[in-house]
Amino acid sequence: MPGSALKRQSIAIVGAGNLAGALATSLHAAGYRIDLIISRSSGASLRRARRLARQVGASAVTGVRAKIQSQVVWFCVPDSAIAGAAESLLEVADWKNKVALHSSGALNSDELNVLRGRGAAVASVHPLMTFVNGARPPLATVPFALEGDRKAVVIARSIVRDLRGVAFNIRKQQKGAYHAWGMFLSPLLTALLAASENVAAAAGVRGKTARERMLPILQQTLANYARLGAAGAFSGPLVRGDADTVKKHLKALQEDRGAQEIYIVLARAALGALPAKNRAALRKVLKA
Repeated sequence: MPGSALKRQSIAIVGAGNLAGALATSLHAAGYRIDLIISRSSGASLRRARRLARQVGASAVTGVRAKIQSQVVWFCVPDSAIAGAAESLLEVADWKNKVALHSSGALNSDELNVLRGRGAAVASVHPLMTFVNGARPPLATVPFALEGDRKAVVIARSIVRDLRGVAFNIRKQQKGAYHAWGMFLSPLLTALLAASENVAAAAGVRGKTARERMLPILQQTLANYARLGAAGAFSGPLVRGDADTVKKHLKALQEDRGAQEIYIVLARAALGALPAKNRAALRKVLKA
């Protein structure tokens, strides 16, 4: 079914967290009708659902009170809650010919097997993007990994196209590696930045000032990576084969063993994958 026809249908979203908020507002802006925001019955969850529902012209309901008429039901709940949420909604809709989607990066479409058994076409549809409190990123240009029943994948692809995202297929057995890839791109990168702030503090630069002074080199590194790839963007003492400088770095990090360990692991990874001179001497320093 093309996206224009889908827009005449409604979408119910299960969950009211950061991902649900970004998805609901982007769908609404793209012309989709959001029928329901379905939440848990706890006060905080219901308050978030009501706030989100007001923003997109939907009704906020708890699962036990939901009467789902929407053709598409999109689960935006934590991974551990997907199967349970699907089970809890079994009796509040006729699932035959409906499409049920979930947005876990790590789990495949089988989490919705209970709805598949009632006649729904199911798929996992994961945006490769980070969603945190206080930020609601647009979904245009965002890659979405799709996996599941053919009908559900076709409809999900049309929705992603209307969001101006980029849809691509993934196999069930690839989901673990796919989600680990995303882990490297944001959570572990954030952890590296947090460790970098600790090293900045050792150099006498702290807090917000450290973040502000880090941004220009971070932004240029990303720009170089986008234009030149990893090898072309790689710079510093490893490229030059400067083992003495690496030795000085390790000595300076002796009081922060966590940062030193990160440095060594990443430097060794770089020597295995990126251009560098004087590799033997560098490996000796890193081993010592």
